[in-house]
Amino acid sequence: MKLYLEDGTVFEGTSFGARIDCPGEVVFSTGMTGYVESLTDPSFAGQILVCTYPLIGNYGVPDSSHFESERIHIAGLVVSEYSREYSHHEAKQSLAAWLKFWKIPAIEGVDTRALTKRLRERGVMLGRLSHSKKGEFLDPNRENLVERVSPKKVSIYGSGPIRIVAVDCGMKENIVRSLTRPETTVTRVPWDYDFTEEKYDALVLSNGPGNPEMCTPTVKHIRKAMRESKPILGVCLGNQLLALAGGGSTYKLKYGHRGQNQPCIDSRTNRCYITSQNHGFAVDAKSLPESWEIWFTNGNDSSVEGIRHKTQPWTSVQFHPEASPGPTDTAWIFEEFLAELQKKNVPYV
Repeated sequence: MKLYLEDGTVFEGTSFGARIDCPGEVVFSTGMTGYVESLTDPSFAGQILVCTYPLIGNYGVPDSSHFESERIHIAGLVVSEYSREYSHHEAKQSLAAWLKFWKIPAIEGVDTRALTKRLRERGVMLGRLSHSKKGEFLDPNRENLVERVSPKKVSIYGSGPIRIVAVDCGMKENIVRSLTRPETTVTRVPWDYDFTEEKYDALVLSNGPGNPEMCTPTVKHIRKAMRESKPILGVCLGNQLLALAGGGSTYKLKYGHRGQNQPCIDSRTNRCYITSQNHGFAVDAKSLPESWEIWFTNGNDSSVEGIRHKTQPWTSVQFHPEASPGPTDTAWIFEEFLAELQKKNVPYV
């Protein structure tokens, strides 16, 4: 099996997933563990994932309670060494068996260090995993990936007095878990659902794949919600959508931020947090109107990692406070958001 890159580079290895070919955007993630959560993160839709950690698969795959969605979303997987022998008390199957079930191709025996260096120097690029000929490349960012991964119907969790609308643009399950409390009712809606017709106390904008500018209906609904001054919290793609709704713009990063060790600096306290991340686009700091301020910046490249409105209860972060995988150092963002809602909550009757 071979991995073909659009710059003409070819990496050869051995197949251990489904025996099919696939195109995608080749990206890398620096996580040492957490491949189960990463592979089921809808934000990876359309992407061929390169794991920089050399040994993958050694703890197998647990049951679906550990998944971040109901299925694998990556287009393909590239690793240096696949561990055919796995050992963990919660493991139910091997990584290879899981990939084959979902018809996801995978390749091992690749010099992932050389591949990652190439992606860092050139930037993420299109690629194709193939058992035979090179085939054609397809750019997933030309597709509305959010529409692909977002649910088609509304789901409700809990029955508490605080009503939260969570816009699912490819939402990880741990965001729902982080919001679901005895005092909350979480209404999970599709990406293009007009939630402004609902009765709700606050709005949460989820993570998701692809170019945020594809989400025109979502941005339109967010702007409508802003006229009511309801509290808003954005996560990952939600950070970019909030910026677009607030008058800012976004751009594509050279190779994105993917992994569980990204340093983010809180501009209020100058404290650095280690965060879990998975995104290829970012908010343009210079594009934000005067009414907004930068909340977090990335410690490596100074890109925007969070924004806040100066007078309205609207905040968002580019990283994942819910982790899964990764550190839970910023879980307090959900706690603060919910605590403020409890202070202000006046239940609807």
